[in-house]
Amino acid sequence: MIVTDWVHSIAGFFVVLGLTLGYDCNGGNSLFVHHYFLFLSLFVGLNLFQSGFSKFCLLAIILKKLGVPETREGGKSCCSK
Repeated sequence: MIVTDWVHSIAGFFVVLGLTLGYDCNGGNSLFVHHYFLFLSLFVGLNLFQSGFSKFCLLAIILKKLGVPETREGGKSCCSK
């Protein structure tokens, strides 16, 4: 997996986690912790939105420093033919 794959996977996980912990289904779901967990999903979504415009993503920088490759073998992206 390359940096963008990791960023998408981790962001998706935290969106689902925030929604799961913040959603109160039928007034007493055992998964519900607190409605403030919905802000986790909002935070991740806003970070994805701003990184689309600014091209700045702190998670991508951290992953690159940890040695995660930026491109696939042969230098091709996921969508190039």
